[in-house]
Amino acid sequence: MLGFEATKVGMQISFGKGEDFWSNVFPTALVAQFQTDIAKFGHALSTIKKLEPVFAVIPVHAMLKMFRFSAGFGEKMIYPLVALFFGTGNQTPYISSAILERVFMDPSMRLFEYDEKSLLASIPTMLAFPKLHDVYQAWKAEIASRGNVSFKLNHEVLQIISRTSRTSGPVQIEYKISVGNLETKPQVADFDELILAVDADSALKLLGKNASWLERKVLGSVKYLYDVTITHNDLDYMNKYYETRYDPSHSAPLSSASSDKERRDMEESFKFASHAFRPLYYTMQYSEDKSKIEMSFDLTHYQPQFRGEQPAGPIQAGDTSDHRNECQPSDYTRQAQDAEKGKIGKDVRTGKDADGRPEPPLDKHVFQTIFLDRDGSQELWTWGEIKQEKKICEKWWKQQSHRWQHYSEVVPWMMWINGKKNTHYAGAWSVLNMHELAVTSGFAAAYRLGADYPFHGDEDCERLFRLYLMLSHGTRMRKQDREGLFA
Repeated sequence: MLGFEATKVGMQISFGKGEDFWSNVFPTALVAQFQTDIAKFGHALSTIKKLEPVFAVIPVHAMLKMFRFSAGFGEKMIYPLVALFFGTGNQTPYISSAILERVFMDPSMRLFEYDEKSLLASIPTMLAFPKLHDVYQAWKAEIASRGNVSFKLNHEVLQIISRTSRTSGPVQIEYKISVGNLETKPQVADFDELILAVDADSALKLLGKNASWLERKVLGSVKYLYDVTITHNDLDYMNKYYETRYDPSHSAPLSSASSDKERRDMEESFKFASHAFRPLYYTMQYSEDKSKIEMSFDLTHYQPQFRGEQPAGPIQAGDTSDHRNECQPSDYTRQAQDAEKGKIGKDVRTGKDADGRPEPPLDKHVFQTIFLDRDGSQELWTWGEIKQEKKICEKWWKQQSHRWQHYSEVVPWMMWINGKKNTHYAGAWSVLNMHELAVTSGFAAAYRLGADYPFHGDEDCERLFRLYLMLSHGTRMRKQDREGLFA
């Protein structure tokens, strides 16, 4: 509607290095080695699904022992897979087993389809967003143009003074305005309702003494890990720790016990990989501790602008089908749809992608490497090996840990703090660190305050919305928005 469109990208993954390497693109020797464990993993997922409340508080490392999987299978296949899903660093063994089952089996949350032969069934399609700065600026301009929304950028909330005031609006906040080196004295503003769409730590800090006992307990139980992302173009580093190119020596042996169809399928996958192996995601396990993970991404493979796509994505300015370009185009939209901007960097596109389109050669690719869990793993990090002159950006950040305690101390109790004292919470941390859940949590908070239901006719979105509303808010959809008692 705003004039931007995402681009479909095949999610190819390169797990491990050398004899520990495997991928969702073609079967490797490691996949053949753990064939029995892979087949048994499907039965484990079915059992976990049937007994989900029990397995919600059983961590992955305990589940692997319960079902008697081999140690190598857990270390070399399951832990890297969990780390890819959740970016969990040394917390990987402590993830809830029920959440692992959900990302395989739940239609609304599934990232991969399970395959009894190769563990991961296929190369799933992901969506690469256009230039997000332009998207959000256009979104802001469209919303503000309607006259009922004000964006208070550069306004820092200092504290929440009250949520039950009787003198003006029940919610009173203290804030200051900061622009450059200038800032105002603290000021007070009144509101009817409050949505805290921030991380749990920040919410607790803002609430201060106004936080109830249960809010302190629930919000304080969300554990965060501190990570650093280094954006770089050091191909030597990537080649040292990851498999960046197809190597036929890693291919699984063709077994005489396999059927003719299975052998043909394997040969086709090897042929495909020989010319189309283009990983987006990489994982590496530290040799000193196989449960601790490092992750990297090839942004050149992931982002279509490296291949000459305009900043708005593949959308055409004159296309008005399926609500495209429905909103009045902003300056940001018009600039992002400028086809000339897609030509920037054309002179360095001397390589070819899997479909034969020009892209920068591998030694000119932009990579991101994430070093996870400063407090628990920093002594293992290899970040000092990335050449200084190859670094583009270094950024520290924090993310939620998905340890099993999160599903006993946080998730079941969210419904008891959401909506209390004119306050709602929004954020992926309330359930699971997924982009879809982050967005859904915001829609749910708005819906509780009276906003229209936004997902009529979209079964996947409706299902996730209903699930989140019940789990995190303890309520069902309004009568006019549902069919029957619950659905």
